Amino acid sequence: MTQQLAASASLPQVADQADPRHWTPRKRTSYGWLMAVMLLVLMMVSWADKAILGIVAVPVMRDLHITPEQFGLLGSAVFFLFGVAQLVAAPIANRVKSKWILLALCLVWAVAQVPVFVFASLPALWFSRVLLGAGEGPLAPIMMHAVYQWFPKKKGATPAALSASGVTLGIVCFAPVLSWIAADFGWRATFIFLAVIGVVWSVLWLVVGKEGPYTSERAEAEIEGTALTAPEASGPAAPVVPPVRYLKSFLTPSWLLAVLCSFLGYWTFALATSWLPAYYEKVLGYSTQHAGSMIVFPALWGTFATVGLSWFTQYLDGRGVRTRISRGVVLSGATVFSGLSLLCGALVTDSTLSVIAFTFGFGTAPALFAVTYLVAAEMTTFGQRGAVLQVTNALLSTGGLFAPAIAGFLVGSAATAAAGFTHAFLLTALLLVAAGVLSLFFIDQQRDRARLGLTA
Repeated sequence: MTQQLAASASLPQVADQADPRHWTPRKRTSYGWLMAVMLLVLMMVSWADKAILGIVAVPVMRDLHITPEQFGLLGSAVFFLFGVAQLVAAPIANRVKSKWILLALCLVWAVAQVPVFVFASLPALWFSRVLLGAGEGPLAPIMMHAVYQWFPKKKGATPAALSASGVTLGIVCFAPVLSWIAADFGWRATFIFLAVIGVVWSVLWLVVGKEGPYTSERAEAEIEGTALTAPEASGPAAPVVPPVRYLKSFLTPSWLLAVLCSFLGYWTFALATSWLPAYYEKVLGYSTQHAGSMIVFPALWGTFATVGLSWFTQYLDGRGVRTRISRGVVLSGATVFSGLSLLCGALVTDSTLSVIAFTFGFGTAPALFAVTYLVAAEMTTFGQRGAVLQVTNALLSTGGLFAPAIAGFLVGSAATAAAGFTHAFLLTALLLVAAGVLSLFFIDQQRDRARLGLTA
């Protein structure tokens, strides 16, 4: 009996093949990219849901007799519960698997479209947009958390940027389709289309969605066979990095200014998705279908900018450049570039030059998000990252709450629509430039991590 027990004890433990930690590196990386692509599509659907109101702005305002001020508030309605939902979801993100949270969110979006095509009224639009915002609020940080779990720290920026590029790719892919549907079948049909797309993604995610294995620095070291960074490297008896008080993380200059940059980035892109098609139609004279499709230009540039900026930060990280440069300076420079481009677009008189400048100005804005998440993630521990990213996104996304409403007020109160749009664009440009310059001087993650007691 003793020999049998000894023999059984000496048998190697069979690895759980359902656990990604025991997969081959190739299989684990391939599945990680599959998850990144699935989350890219989810982000595309999310931003198509947000952009649809701007794409059909003119026919909706005409059919439902909505004023610019009312439409501006309606554009902001999607953000009324956006930040609140993120704050509510923040503690849940550290306890519930990302797979189930993301599935629930997408189903809420699909349900939110129903009142619009059933009742087609201003109250129905209000209810739909508020519910949609509550469902979309927690998406970005949960999505980033899910992507980060599939890749080691130094290889996570590019797949995270790919998923984040759904902000712009969603508009690139869906804007022409939605404009065509609105022109041929009426604006109500666009909401039906989006509801169906949400259900289809949910079914696919239920089948392939899975949690990643990179849940801590220790887990990463075990999988990759690398040394732990202090203070975790001193052995099993050493304590894990102690938690950092959330308020201390949120009061660091790096976190505050990174969030400010993306707050204004969200402001800028929400302004574009809510009002830019109406500007092209009312001021530049394009048809509803063409004006709705032209939002593709800044969105397409935004896709390249999002992936390009994050690839550049990962490249610099890989060469050992301090993140104060590879992330902080990159974020600051992109913010200034976005503001200067909008300034040019608002001041030039040639419509073609204006469209080109707006393409770069509005398109660069969403590229700020992924870099901001990287900076924010540095201001806390692995275990607290999900909650910190939730709060980060809750605050930066409030830019979308203010921009459409303020633009609606400026357009409605100006002597002409053209003057109102110019005022809205100039205000946005100046805010971006100011925030970018401040961030260039005061974002320094190494300084702030040392103050928080984290590894520099």
